[in-house]
Amino acid sequence: MSKVVLITGGSSGIGKSVGEFLTEKGFVVYGTSRNSEKYKDSKFPILTLDVKKNDTILKTVKTILDKEGQLDILINNAGAGITGPIEEIPEAEIKANFDTNFFGPINVIKAVLPQMRKQNSGLIINVTSIAGYMGLPYRGIYSASKGALELLTEAFRMELKDFNIKMTNVAPGDFATNIASGRYHAPLLDNSPYKKPYGETLSLINSHVDNGSDPNVMAQAVFKIIQTKDPKVSYKVGEFLQKFSIVLKRMLPSKVYEKMLMKHYKL
Repeated sequence: MSKVVLITGGSSGIGKSVGEFLTEKGFVVYGTSRNSEKYKDSKFPILTLDVKKNDTILKTVKTILDKEGQLDILINNAGAGITGPIEEIPEAEIKANFDTNFFGPINVIKAVLPQMRKQNSGLIINVTSIAGYMGLPYRGIYSASKGALELLTEAFRMELKDFNIKMTNVAPGDFATNIASGRYHAPLLDNSPYKKPYGETLSLINSHVDNGSDPNVMAQAVFKIIQTKDPKVSYKVGEFLQKFSIVLKRMLPSKVYEKMLMKHYKL
């Protein structure tokens, strides 16, 4: 039987590319969106799910199980960007970002675990970010939420070992998606002490996304992970320098690495 896959945030960007690729490979794929009615022409079904609303998570999982009788792979892809000086980002926006990038994935995982435990098998892939390996200026909240999900996966893997349920992270670098249009960014305030450096950094961040890699690269990476018998704790997918920046953080003294980041962002 074909494996059944649930992809949160499957209507655009990385989620859409992964869903279409896996569909072509013969998987039974279900994607999700907060506004599923807008994606009736999708190459795979898009169900209504908001990771910040647990009732929609439970309903979607039940819908899939009622129809397919199994759920083999969860790809926790739904996420939200956020930029701004930490001092100036409203607390409500910080909490909302963690609700989407951290607490949401936890609740989706909790919803699928009973079925995977019943099957004595399952694979959960958490889409994090290379940004989650370092505190980036004016993206500190995003880095923190994705970094938290990275650590959570490390703990989860050990807790799930007895049930033959695998879990891994895949951390993308910059990909050409619409994440910039959907993220919260603190406004550039005329009287802000951060106006100049934040404005310049925001322009640099946007250019990185605009010139990012093809999301199909992520689709191929996810497919390769699915085919791996015993996935690693984490995978990094992106340009060489983005992946190498993680290696450098392990190798360099912390202040040297900090200076390197500041030079990159011209701070």
